[in-house]
Amino acid sequence: MKVVLIEDEPLAAEKLTRYLLKYNDSIEILKTLSSLKEAIPWISEHKSSVDLFFMDVQLSDGLSFELFSQLSIDKPIIFTTAFDEFAVDAFKVNSIDYLLKPITFTALSQALKKLDSLQKQFSNSENVTPLIKQLSKKSFKDRFLVKIGNHIRSIPSSDIIAFQAEGRDVSLFTINGKEYLIEYKLETLEGLIDPKVFFRVNRGFIVALNAISDVTVYSNRRLKLLLNPAIEKDIVVSREKVNDFKTWFEGN
Repeated sequence: MKVVLIEDEPLAAEKLTRYLLKYNDSIEILKTLSSLKEAIPWISEHKSSVDLFFMDVQLSDGLSFELFSQLSIDKPIIFTTAFDEFAVDAFKVNSIDYLLKPITFTALSQALKKLDSLQKQFSNSENVTPLIKQLSKKSFKDRFLVKIGNHIRSIPSSDIIAFQAEGRDVSLFTINGKEYLIEYKLETLEGLIDPKVFFRVNRGFIVALNAISDVTVYSNRRLKLLLNPAIEKDIVVSREKVNDFKTWFEGN
């Protein structure tokens, strides 16, 4: 089995390598990648030779989930992280397990046995889709946690009319006119939300289809959107996005 590690902590990468070889000394570590910047071009060129990815969720230049908005990764993935709040997001992509750091040899062994069991199950069945197609069935994030003082609320995706990035802050806006900060980048959100429901209109905004109450022609062949309820921000579809927006707006 050929494995790629996406991990920005050298000690964690060394530990994973040691445990993998202890589990099966025939495992080949093809590459260790330490950032999104390094991983995107390498995976794009070499992914066909990989059997399994280990991905740390939080890398030095962003969340590894951002890879899925730029690449099609059709191989099994085991996520690793020190935080448990990303578990739901991990299973939105073709993840077979989610290991919390510090990773133990027992936990890693159980994850690899799970992969082996799934592969045998699907290879011995005549009337099922291949394993990776089953793992890759796309589902989308249906709730977002927000913090209000010392309280935490769960906002259904169906109640969200828009997401906005302003500087380093990203907010969501709801159908009842509320705005909440969330800990996601727009690039990450694009891979988590339903593209039939949401569309990124420019560098700063993602809007929900059902929230658009009016579209008007704006300067330089752009379009200006009015949402309901209204947001006190100008939401303009960038010129390079206009054709895609029209297709999305008409096709849903």
